[in-house]
Amino acid sequence: MAAATDGRAGKRPRSVWLTERPPVKRKADQPAGLDLDKIVAATVRLLDAEGLAKFSMRRLAAELGVTAMSVYWYVDTKDDLLELAVDAVAGEMTLPDESEDTADWRDQLRVLATAYRDILLRHPWAARLLGEFINIGPHSTAFSNATLRVMARSGLDPDQTSGALASIFHFVYGFSTIRALHEARCRAAGISLDDYFGQVVAALSDRPEFAETLELSARAGYARRGDSARDMLDRDFGFALDLQIAGIDAMRADRDGPRTRD
Repeated sequence: MAAATDGRAGKRPRSVWLTERPPVKRKADQPAGLDLDKIVAATVRLLDAEGLAKFSMRRLAAELGVTAMSVYWYVDTKDDLLELAVDAVAGEMTLPDESEDTADWRDQLRVLATAYRDILLRHPWAARLLGEFINIGPHSTAFSNATLRVMARSGLDPDQTSGALASIFHFVYGFSTIRALHEARCRAAGISLDDYFGQVVAALSDRPEFAETLELSARAGYARRGDSARDMLDRDFGFALDLQIAGIDAMRADRDGPRTRD
């Protein structure tokens, strides 16, 4: 991914990945056993446990049992550390096996989209950071390159690739972020996701303006089939993803380019 400029000659976006930093040389008073990998891992654990709003370098230092200055020996800013953390969780995403020439690009795209959903649900704080940083760390770049190679195998025109990938991954981002917020709200209230959905249905059941919505939910029948709320959401995600991929497939088949409306 090429770094964009803001119109001033030589000006680059701020990123830990674009900053040359001299190798760390431990001073005598630096804690033994501390390194950047341990700092990043502790950052991810804290963000998972307490969220982005409560995260601070002081809190991280206390978790590591060191001073805040010891952490700054390895990173220049808090933002640099957050950028490292969001790339670290990107490394959890499973990439499709590209060694098989006969592999179906649709299946590979599902693997990538599902992996992206899973890290957004596992690490809800990552959604905001993915929107704030340019995400050019090694793990993020490996994921991005994998999506491009999969789309290249689809046969879609190259000038349509960016829009096709946006349709998939913007959908995944929105779906997963909203679900993660619902789950966080449930945890804060000490209730399950099933109880939350049950409370919403009960609150709306005697309101006529919501009759059509409730009828559709009843016809979907996730409770009747014994599915949980998570089962329902997973099923909806899978179907919506299939619709996205089917749309790309239809555009790919149209060799004359996007269909136009009359």
